[in-house]
Amino acid sequence: MENGIRDARKLGAPKMMLLGFQHMFAMFGATVLVPALTGLSVSATLLFAGLGTLLFHFLTKGKVPAFLGSSFAYIGGYAAVNALFGNTADLNWIPYAGVGVACAGLLYGVLAALFKSFGTSKVMRYFPPIVTGPIIICIGMTLANSAINNCAANWWIAILAIAIVIVANIWGKGMIKIIPILLGVVGSYVVAALCGQVDFTAVKEAAWVGLPFQWKDTAFSLFKGCDGSLLLSAIITIMPIALATIVEHIGDMCAISSTVGENYIEEPGLHRSLLGDGLATALAAIFGAPANTTYGENTGVLALTKVYDPRVIRIAAGLAILFSFSPKFAALVSCMPTATIGGVSLILYGMISAVGVRNVVENNVDFTKSRNVIIAAIIMSLALGVTFSAAGAIAFTIGNVTISLSGLAIAALAGILLNAVLPGNDYEFGTNQQGDKSVNFKV
Repeated sequence: MENGIRDARKLGAPKMMLLGFQHMFAMFGATVLVPALTGLSVSATLLFAGLGTLLFHFLTKGKVPAFLGSSFAYIGGYAAVNALFGNTADLNWIPYAGVGVACAGLLYGVLAALFKSFGTSKVMRYFPPIVTGPIIICIGMTLANSAINNCAANWWIAILAIAIVIVANIWGKGMIKIIPILLGVVGSYVVAALCGQVDFTAVKEAAWVGLPFQWKDTAFSLFKGCDGSLLLSAIITIMPIALATIVEHIGDMCAISSTVGENYIEEPGLHRSLLGDGLATALAAIFGAPANTTYGENTGVLALTKVYDPRVIRIAAGLAILFSFSPKFAALVSCMPTATIGGVSLILYGMISAVGVRNVVENNVDFTKSRNVIIAAIIMSLALGVTFSAAGAIAFTIGNVTISLSGLAIAALAGILLNAVLPGNDYEFGTNQQGDKSVNFKV
């Protein structure tokens, strides 16, 4: 399995289904956490994570093994829009925020058109490995903080989850070696339940079948009455976040390409993957679900299991759609011990950063050049420094609207700008061997 499993059908349908469950569980903890933090619907989140993933696979010709889950980058934007409605409690802020996120999703389409018009090599010159590598590293490192906080809820359960994953992956044989994440989740969950640390009250009270979203949370509800000023403020507040998530998308595509050993930047192309991500985000936002993004957790699963078949991801998407219509299942997974989520996430988030390091190393990025050192230093200092500061974001005011940018957003913008203006940018994607190594292509 050194080169990975690229056609999971040879494993048989039951094993493919297990692998699909594993990918669903891998994304579930973080995906459910976003609506838990923002007040959005868990069921709607599941539904549009699944639908968004299938839309993404359709637009990328079914070639990219990527799962789309809830984006953490927009949490600050949701909080900012919610704050705008502080004195207007009679209005529902969710559809206003949804329109803002949908507009942000449309920006993906603009950049996709640029890739299509000017070609990948010209646009990718602004996204060399010295920019995307550190950003990938910081994505994992910033997420790791939440994993540690979750582990702190019960370190014994978290360590058990980590131990099961490690033992299954290193010493496991056959199918055991391929589903370490699923085993870690189920094993630690069962132990926590047997120890009386799980409250199943919400599961007992939840219905078996129910609609995943409510009309009042959709953007269509604004047709009955809309405050234009608040809507504009929501759009201006949220749209700039897309600049960061677009760079994160490129970083994720590089990480997936590096993990799988396929040139997804060229085929099916960033213009297709960006369009798929953007349209999935817009679709989810319109129906009151969080913005979508290509999920690093699932990239971590790819790296750990070496099962690269996109069909497995589509099975996970189908399962997410199916279970979105079951409030009881959503409640069951929501009852998952925080420490279980933390233990599994600790490994997956670390895998993301490790892939970023791998991209920089295998590209032979020259750190004897001052420009490269400066770019990497600024990106990492801003991404981590701003994220873990007391404020957690940098805010500025335009008129009566306050816009907050996360550490990753600021770092991404700074990295792109510095790479563009500092002399010595000799990276040319697709025309030289060293540049192509940035995502460890093995084609």
